[in-house]
Amino acid sequence: MSQSPKPAKPESFEKNIERLDAIVRQLDDANLPLEQALQIYEEGMKLSELCQKQLQEAESRIQVLIKKAGGKIVAEPFEREENETESI
Repeated sequence: MSQSPKPAKPESFEKNIERLDAIVRQLDDANLPLEQALQIYEEGMKLSELCQKQLQEAESRIQVLIKKAGGKIVAEPFEREENETESI
């Protein structure tokens, strides 16, 4: 029986940010050939979208614990400040 290969586990947010930082440094190099710069730029845009998605997923998991008047602790969904929603 042959097993189909498992899909690669996505890189962590931190690894993606490190790679994105490296891409920015590469693009700052004035001697980079145009075709290579375009390929690196495309990779950076994909990583940027992935990082944004990872942040949105993390935000959706955040819950704020609020102590109710009776002493009971209740988990409520995290709500962003109104001015924070358009800052990205």
